[in-house]
Amino acid sequence: MTPPLRTLSDWSPEAVVFDCDGTLMDTERHWQDARNRAFREFGLLPPPGFADRAKGVHYVDCGRLMAEETNKPELAADLTTALLAHFMSLVAEDPLTMPGAGEMVRLLSGRLPLAVASNCPLEVVEESLGRAALRHHFRHVVVPTGPPDDRGTALGTDGERGPAVRPKPWPDVYTTAARLCGVRPETALAVEDSLTGIESAWRAGLRVLGVGPLSGQANTGHADAWVPALDDPELLRRARDWRRPLSPDVDRDQGHHGPH
Repeated sequence: MTPPLRTLSDWSPEAVVFDCDGTLMDTERHWQDARNRAFREFGLLPPPGFADRAKGVHYVDCGRLMAEETNKPELAADLTTALLAHFMSLVAEDPLTMPGAGEMVRLLSGRLPLAVASNCPLEVVEESLGRAALRHHFRHVVVPTGPPDDRGTALGTDGERGPAVRPKPWPDVYTTAARLCGVRPETALAVEDSLTGIESAWRAGLRVLGVGPLSGQANTGHADAWVPALDDPELLRRARDWRRPLSPDVDRDQGHHGPH
């Protein structure tokens, strides 16, 4: 059963963390095209239902899955490289926002801390949001780091070593985004279109708004509420009332964080 938006009616988030692909940017079709191109490049056919299994999956894991499901494990690295190259080319040619994404972001910008938590490489997220004129609305962009060392640290996107950030469905990207926004996870709202991302946000302790078309018996996972698109009139009406309570300590702390 689809959870109604009114399940969030008595609650206002202190920060909002958006997924990128399929939530802010209409890039899921680019990933699908990129997967198909990568399969063709190596003379392979996509297994039945592969698009559904790959939705929201980190591209490195997706390349490995492509190799495993076509019984070509030795091609995992090559398929991953081809997948990312085709995707970057498609995004550069045709950056599009999802319905209502721009309006929703602009509505909340300046009233709540906003962040992006994505499984995509940082350069893909930055490029997509920049081309859509949305990047400046977000204080932070959080993406997975490289693999952790023996101490659990990894090289981050800023070139410094720190705690490893694992891809969704691990909770790390959402836990990190909430921390950078200066709020407790349970006071933040995640906006997601995939079950992989919904699980990640739920495991991090955020409340979750699912977005996208659903069939009557579709699995909504751990989403607290669901809307068909970000231009949903009831969602926009509720969002106009979302404001973070004033807190001098939190505001002062926020000033120490630049965009990530």
